[in-house]
Amino acid sequence: MPHRRDARNKQTGRATSVAAGDLEEEQTLGQQLRMMQQAFVASPSRRIILLLAAGLLAVIIAIAIGQIFLNRWYKPFYDTLERRDLPAFLGQFVVFGQIAGVILVLNVIQTWLGQWIKIKLREGLTRDLITEWMKPTRAFRLANAGSLGINPDQRIHEDARHLTDLTAGLGIGLVQSGILLVSFIGVLWSLSAGFVFRFQGYAVAIPGYMVWAAILYAGIASWLSWLVGRPLVKLNGEHYQREAALRFSLMRVNEHIEAVSLSGSEANEKRRIERDLASVLEISRGLMFAMTRLTWVTAGYGWVTVIAPIVIAAPVFFAGNLSFGGLMMAVGAFNQVHASLRWFVDNIEAVADWRATLLRVSAFRSAMLMTDERYENDKRIVYAEPGSGSIVMDDLAVASPSGSVKLADTHVEILPGDRVLITARTDVDKSSFFRAVTGLWPWGRGRLALPPSDSMAFIPRTPYFPPGSVAETLIHPAAPDRFPREQLASVLTRLGLDRFVAGLDQPLQSQVKPTEAELRLLAIARLGLHKPRWIVVEEVLDTLDPETYQRVVTFFTVETAKAAIINIGRMQPNDTFFKRVLHLENDPGGKTLKRLQPRSLRTRRDG
Repeated sequence: MPHRRDARNKQTGRATSVAAGDLEEEQTLGQQLRMMQQAFVASPSRRIILLLAAGLLAVIIAIAIGQIFLNRWYKPFYDTLERRDLPAFLGQFVVFGQIAGVILVLNVIQTWLGQWIKIKLREGLTRDLITEWMKPTRAFRLANAGSLGINPDQRIHEDARHLTDLTAGLGIGLVQSGILLVSFIGVLWSLSAGFVFRFQGYAVAIPGYMVWAAILYAGIASWLSWLVGRPLVKLNGEHYQREAALRFSLMRVNEHIEAVSLSGSEANEKRRIERDLASVLEISRGLMFAMTRLTWVTAGYGWVTVIAPIVIAAPVFFAGNLSFGGLMMAVGAFNQVHASLRWFVDNIEAVADWRATLLRVSAFRSAMLMTDERYENDKRIVYAEPGSGSIVMDDLAVASPSGSVKLADTHVEILPGDRVLITARTDVDKSSFFRAVTGLWPWGRGRLALPPSDSMAFIPRTPYFPPGSVAETLIHPAAPDRFPREQLASVLTRLGLDRFVAGLDQPLQSQVKPTEAELRLLAIARLGLHKPRWIVVEEVLDTLDPETYQRVVTFFTVETAKAAIINIGRMQPNDTFFKRVLHLENDPGGKTLKRLQPRSLRTRRDG
């Protein structure tokens, strides 16, 4: 039955109102990484990811060994050029082909393993986020917890994909650079161990001269790159947030395009969308200038690197302590060491993007976990299961952002088979009361005793229909073969939905587009199949014409004769179906549900 909730678990549901910026800014990098570690540990893909990572590490080490052999090849190759030894020169091409062929195969394997790791990382992270998001009532509470809950689809789909791609790419690159650095530092140290500088009769030996030069050169480049590129982290995070806001505005207009067109609100919506677009363009310009400044550093060092190793080794070469082949071998080793050391310089934009994406995903996951801790200090409705099998409401009031509403009667007991109408003036928030009865909205005061959840059914103003055929829609959430086709046709016919009988096995949306009234009647038709003992309806009957209303009343009388029916809505003229009327009213003395600032997620260091 739709929208069932376990009353026994309702007391534990809490949610936190979290502004996206607040939560994201309060998280440290360590907390974000721990959050992702928790997601990884919970992932069913973690074993295969570890196996793939181990295989990838072995391949990277093999490639590093191949690079060392290739670097050693430089000396005999360039020495043959210096000696003008054609047969030896041609022979070196055979050696090169063997080395390059092995490295090529290893590169292909590395690419395959790297892509496979990206896929499995995305699978693990996305499944974890979906699991946390789809825990009972959590998605609903997150949607009411502030800006972070507005677009969970983008966090789960796009941000998770982008984060796993960046994590795998940057992680593989960092490991490969680290292994090459360790490998070629030894090569470069041995090549430059005997470098001696002579000046005016003095000889100065600097062991590992080119190693220290490479470290100093790359260190300055990394420091300048971080200094110039650090603003990209904040700018990227803001950019993602504004892009999400623009996307949400476009989706909202598309979902309500009929109402927008009927009300002639295109110009107003256009201004709102253009305002969000201007915000995106503004932050894009900031990114443009930041990346331009960073390019001065990265591109400038790139050009200097073309000649830097030759300039650094030139004094030793011109002193006659190094052959031409040895010079090229030293240049190759210097470039490998420098490339490894400047990994951060080359990837500063990607690191900033990764940091911003990690911040968004981890903040979203944190917010989902924190939704169970909302309003700890607020008075809450106490949910309990009655032993008598009835619904009992004692001093029940429901808090919402618009105020507080309460039942006029301080004690209400609804028995099996009762027909109860709960009505109110138009300025009273009836939706929050309906949500409180379903267990989705536990904020307020008083005591609410409900029967077991498997005996209750709820029909909101907009009923939920899962994708599938008309038959699957009616049978949901039971097994597809739970009810015979004759029974499905019977409940449809009783409610005047004869046109759906012939297409029971066709997708609901492939039929002539159902009207809102037909969708509500389909939700009522489910009740005739599942026959719950308790039915709570939210304003669904208010929209029906008198003839259809009487048909629904007859349906309830025949198909759900033993069920208690609670209708939250308006009183119909000359209606004798509901024998008891309760009144909702505004509670001037009640509390208004206010947003709370989240508790800090980080441990602040002294000072």
